[in-house]
Formats: sequence, structure tokens, C-alpha cells
Amino acid sequence: MPVITIEAAKLTKEQKRKLVNELTASASNIMNIPEQAFFVFVKENERDNIGVAGQLLADRDDNIH
Repeated sequence: MPVITIEAAKLTKEQKRKLVNELTASASNIMNIPEQAFFVFVKENERDNIGVAGQLLADRDDNIH
């Protein structure tokens, strides 16, 4: 049971659908394991819980607008 976990900011359902599909297909091809064996977990994080270069993404967003 291979597991793929990805963490990101909020995603649309279509983005998650595409990620799960493409990550599964790619890993299946590389590892030579059937796609049906894979589990994919998408963990979404609020922008005020993600920091980049010493700054919260939410704060960077505020500075852009």
C-alpha cells in the first residue's frame, strides 16, 4: 500500500482531483505498481499557517493587495 502525501494551501476540488490522478499515474509508472494500490492524502493548510522566507503567506498576500 504505497502512500503519497501532499501538503498545500487551500485547493479547489478540481485541483485536488488532478493532483491525485497525476501523482498516482506517475508513481505507478515509476514504481511499476498498479494504480489501485496507491493512497493519496491531500492536507490543506490555511495561508496563516504557512511561512515562507520568515513571513506568513497571509501577510504576504496582505502586502500585495
